[in-house]
This record gives sequence, structure tokens and C-alpha cells, in this order.
Amino acid sequence: MKWLGRRHTIALGVIAIVLCALTGVAGMRVMTTYYLDQAEARGANTLGLAVTALRGQLARYENLPELVADHEAIKDLIVNPHDPDRVDTINRYLKAINQLLAASDIYVMLPDGMTIAASNYDQEAPFVGQNFSYRPYFQDALSGGQGRFFALGTTSLKRGYYFGAPIRVGPEIKGVVVFKMDIDSIEHTWSSREYEIVVTDPEGIIFMTGRRDWLFTAINPLTHERIARTELTRRYADAPLRELRINRAVTDQGHDLIKVPDPGGAREYLTVTEAMPEANWTVKVLLDTASARAQALTMVTSLVLLVGLGMMAAAVWLQRRGQLAERLQVQREAQELLERRVEERTADLAAVNALLKEEISEREMTERALRKTQSDLVQAGKLAALGQMSAALSHEFNQPLAAVRAYADNAAILIDRARVEEARDNISRISSLVERMASISRHLRNFARKPNQKLGPVLLDSVVADTLEIIAWRLQAAKAELLVNLGEAPLAVRAGSVRLQQVLVNILSNAADAVEGLDDRRIELNATRTGERIAIAVRDHGPGVPDAIAERIFDPFFSTKGVGRGLGLGLSISYNIVRDFGGTLTVEQHPEGGAVVTVELDAEALPDRPDLMEAAQ
Repeated sequence: MKWLGRRHTIALGVIAIVLCALTGVAGMRVMTTYYLDQAEARGANTLGLAVTALRGQLARYENLPELVADHEAIKDLIVNPHDPDRVDTINRYLKAINQLLAASDIYVMLPDGMTIAASNYDQEAPFVGQNFSYRPYFQDALSGGQGRFFALGTTSLKRGYYFGAPIRVGPEIKGVVVFKMDIDSIEHTWSSREYEIVVTDPEGIIFMTGRRDWLFTAINPLTHERIARTELTRRYADAPLRELRINRAVTDQGHDLIKVPDPGGAREYLTVTEAMPEANWTVKVLLDTASARAQALTMVTSLVLLVGLGMMAAAVWLQRRGQLAERLQVQREAQELLERRVEERTADLAAVNALLKEEISEREMTERALRKTQSDLVQAGKLAALGQMSAALSHEFNQPLAAVRAYADNAAILIDRARVEEARDNISRISSLVERMASISRHLRNFARKPNQKLGPVLLDSVVADTLEIIAWRLQAAKAELLVNLGEAPLAVRAGSVRLQQVLVNILSNAADAVEGLDDRRIELNATRTGERIAIAVRDHGPGVPDAIAERIFDPFFSTKGVGRGLGLGLSISYNIVRDFGGTLTVEQHPEGGAVVTVELDAEALPDRPDLMEAAQ
């Protein structure tokens, strides 16, 4: 079996080498053709845009010479070429037209080729006085045709395309108007790393290109005939001409390739060509083939690697196939052992799970007992507070009752004396006093009952008002001054109104205890909103919270008051109530003295109906 596996491995190695070689040779040819086709398509698009831009620029000036030649002032100048006033007028006119049309130059010539007016008359090298009779655009226009010619200016040494139109005075041609178009603006848009754009004249000489070192070079051999035709028209003035040494090749798929010498080595270009017969130009886009060949090489390399990996995978598969039976046997034995262990472990987990369920039940019962104890402690705290209130409330009720009795006796006497109006006033006073006692009783009853656990939007000013009804006796007993500032806009918090009222009663009671007997007995209650939270801060001007007890301030049954003045549950109960609301309760030492107790709760939208307030209680 091992010998057979070795034979298979050797055979697969030979096949892999052959397949990789075939893939490399054939794939390189196919992929190179594919990526060259893509490059040629991109070059065709670029070529179309370049030709369209050139034709648009030529069309912009094509008919302008005829319009200017038909101008009466131009004809008048041709008839009177030696009149200095007419020459000056036309010079200025041509300069204005040239600035308006953004042409290079505009000038007027006599039939002998002499220039008598030009838009550059006031520049360092004006055309006025120059003879351009050797230019084809002048000769064609003078013969009645439309003159067109590309050349390097012999005076300005600037490249341009010339349009010539005859000036007709009656049936005769008396002169020529010439427009020179600047091509530099088009050439500046051809800069790219992926391609080069060149424009050649009929002799194959490059006169437009983004590569400055290719300018005035010939891609065709510079024969004597071509040089003679070029010098006859002085197309390139005195600029030196040279051949661009290139090697041409055409692939089997028809791709036109050229190699051009470069300082870094010869570069290969794919050539896409289009002729412009109206200007007698040839436009070429040269695309660097390095990118296409690199892509082809990358793809072929990937294919060769895939083939190699595939054959390697086949070899590994054959090698491992012989080991599969042995592994299956080992796996079966291991699976049987695993199943036995799983059964044993499952039994253990089932026992542990039963114990966990029992423990969870016990913890749930303990938690329910703790919650009930907490609720009872809250109620005990409130009842303790009510017990402390009893003496003050006795006085609070005794005064209205004594007044009621006095008003009732007076009302009876007034009725006997037929003084009904005065008796009615006494009865109204009795009704007001009874309503006051009922209000106090109602607040105490609501405070003493066990609250609903549901949370909802609670109006802060309403809770503070109810709290003041309950705590007024304590503030009065301590002779404390309570300053309340809840802001200009109403605020609503997420809480239960009764439980929040109990928290405020506890905090204000502690503040009253802290300032009792001091010179400064002010207590400040402020509410502010920050983002989605509302902070209720109560500050007293007492001795504050010493650092030694700061960590124990919320512990149950911890109190700094004397015996019989509290159970030590107020802040502990308040802390748990606020935490149930999803808020925080903190006690801090104020920098100027005294303690600051802050309750921070989630802000709520103001309730639209009174029943929402009742549901939150």
C-alpha cells in the first residue's frame, strides 16, 4: 500500500509540472490578449474624448474669420491700407475681438502677404509689417478657399492653428483675415500616468503632446521629401526636427504596439489611432502596456498556483486515504469511551442541577422575605415619623377646634339677635377651619399608607407641596427657614409620588434636626435638569457629615441623634427607595459648611391627564 501511494504521488507530481507549464504558456497568451483588449477599449474612449475636444475647439473659431472679413471697417482698411487712422482703429478693434474670443492672434494681410493690422500691434514682436505669403492658409484664402494650417509661429515662436478667410471688396479678393488659435490649453488637460496623447501632422511629426521631450519628433522616417515639404511652408520655423526611435509590432490579435526609448529603459505602448481629415491631423493615444502585462502575469501566476494547490490537495487526499480506515477505527473506540463518560457526567450534572434548583428556590424565598422586611421597615419608618408628629399635630388640631367652638357659640348668639349675616360669616370661618383639618388628615393618611410599587411620571412641585404640608410642624418646631427653587418650568420625574414624598420628608427632617438651635437655620431645596436626569438637592447650614461616619451614613439603624429621636432608618430607607426608582442618593459636605443631600432621578414628560398621576402613586 505504501509503495502504491508513492507511485501515485510521483505521477501526480509529473502531471502537476506539465499542467503548470501549459497553464503558464497558454494562460499568459490569453490573459495578455484579454487585458490588452480592455486597455484598447479604455484608449478608444480616451481617444474619442480627445478628438471631440479638438474638433470643438476648431469649430469655435472656424467661421469667425469670415465674419470679421465681412466687416465694413476691415474692407475700408484694405482699400486704404496706408491711412494711419484706419490702421489704428482696426488694430484696436482686432485687439478687443481677440480678448473677447480668447484667441491667440488676429491679423489682416494684403494680397502680397504683408500684414497691415494685428491684435498684437502694441506688443514686443507685433505681426504688423511681417510678410507671411509662404503660409498655406494665406495662399488658400487668397485663392477664395478656406485657409487652415497648423504651424509654429515664425515671429512669436508659439504653436497655433491658423484660420484664413478672404476679404472681398465687390467681386475681387483684396486681402486675407487670419485667426490664430492657441492649443496649449488643450494640451494641458492630457497629463496622465496611464496614457500619452499625441497629434501628428501629415509628415508624421508630433506637434501636440503631454511629453515635452517628444515635441517636434517624427514617428516616421524623416526623408528628404518630408523635410523639404515642411521647410517650404516653414511649419516649424527654425525648430530642430529629429526622429523618435521606435520599434513597431502588431500582435496576432491586431494590437498595434510600439516601443519608445526612455531614460529608465524602453517602454511599450499600445497605440489607438483616429484621423482628423478636416485638420489633416492624426491623433494617437499611447497606453503603457506594463499594467496590462502585470495584470496578466498576476492572473497566470494565480492560475498556476491554483493548479499546483489542486494537485497538492489530490496528493494529500491520496496519502490520507490510506490512513482513513485506521482513524475510523480509532474514532469508533474513542466515541464509545466518550459516550460512557458522557453518560456518567450527565448523571452527575443532573444531581448538581437538582441541588442548584433547590438552592435557587431557597434564595428566591429569602429574597421575597427580604423585600417584605424592607417594605415593613419603610412603613415602620413612616409610622415612627408620624409618632414624632403626634404632639405637634395635637397642637395643630387643638387650635382650629377651639376656634370652631368659639365661632359656633358666637353664631348661636348672633342668630338669637337676628344678626344673620354675621352668623353666616362665623359659619364660613368654621367651614374653612374644618377644611384645613381635613387637608392635614388627608396628607397624613396618604403618607401613612403602603404605596403602590408602579412607577410613572410624577410632578415635582406637587410632591414638594404635599411634603411641606406634612413637614411644616417640624420646620416650625426647629424655627427653620425653607427656601424652595424648582425652576421656572414644571419638572416631572420617574418615581412613585408617596414614596418620593417619604424620601423628601426624611431628608428635610434630618436637615431640620441639623440646623435646630443654630444661628443660621436656612434649608435650601433646589431642583435642576441636566440632559435626561433631574437632581433634587437639599442643603442645610448645620455641622455637616464628618468623614468618620460618611461611609456608614446609609447603614440601617445608624444614627447620630440622641436616644428617642429616631430609629436610624431614614437615610437607609430613602437610599433603597431611590435605587428602586433607578436613581441615586448621595450625601456630601458642602465647601461652605453644612451637608448636601442629592436625589438624582430620570426625567419624564409632563403627564397630560390627572389619572396618570394617580397611576404613579
